Amino acid sequence: MAEQLYTIPVNDAFESDCECPICAMHAQLERNAIEYTMGPSYMEDDNRAMTDKLGFCGNHMRILYGEKNRLGLALMMKTHTDKTIKDLKALSENKPSASTGLFKKSTVSSVGEYIKKLESTCFICQRIDNTFDRYIDTIFHLWKKDPAFIEKFKNSKGFCTYHYGVLYDYGQTKLNKEAYSNFLDILNKVYFDNMERVNGDISWFIDKFDYRFKEEPWKNSKDALPRGIIKTNHTFVEQ
Repeated sequence: MAEQLYTIPVNDAFESDCECPICAMHAQLERNAIEYTMGPSYMEDDNRAMTDKLGFCGNHMRILYGEKNRLGLALMMKTHTDKTIKDLKALSENKPSASTGLFKKSTVSSVGEYIKKLESTCFICQRIDNTFDRYIDTIFHLWKKDPAFIEKFKNSKGFCTYHYGVLYDYGQTKLNKEAYSNFLDILNKVYFDNMERVNGDISWFIDKFDYRFKEEPWKNSKDALPRGIIKTNHTFVEQ
């Protein structure tokens, strides 16, 4: 089956010591996509046509700017802005009429539609999403086929809240009624047990700033804050 092609990165993520294996998979896909974008691929016509069309979201533009290949980024930006100028000049020639009268219609011009679409697309996000959906499929493929994976799932450190929701809803379409009920029992236990674990570490981290606990050991709380951020914000990547 096609899903088997993705079992290695999924298993590796669930074997890793992280607060959300799905975040770990997403982070690796993002790193791969950035390296691909800033590697020799930016000189290929097909890829340049896609970056010209899709552009980059603000988050990934900041990441790309932090990479070493400033010339590659400049070349992509040049052809992307060339296309944007050409397209918008053509669209802007057809000037819409102003809405007049008591009841003005709320309309979006062809210029506005173009910009709205451009703002919603990103070459890197698209590359990530194309593979990420297959990773989620693979989680449920392994759940149905590999008992050892279920044990890895149970023994993981849980998930961020966002990916907990992804698994919670996605399972409805991938598992039968009985299997889905069992999956939710395990998912809920793994998520809440580990959220409470991290919550307790954050609580002790706070207590350590109280003079009464100054001489007490830190236990597992020294890195509680970044781990808590991962649990509550799936886009955060610990440095």
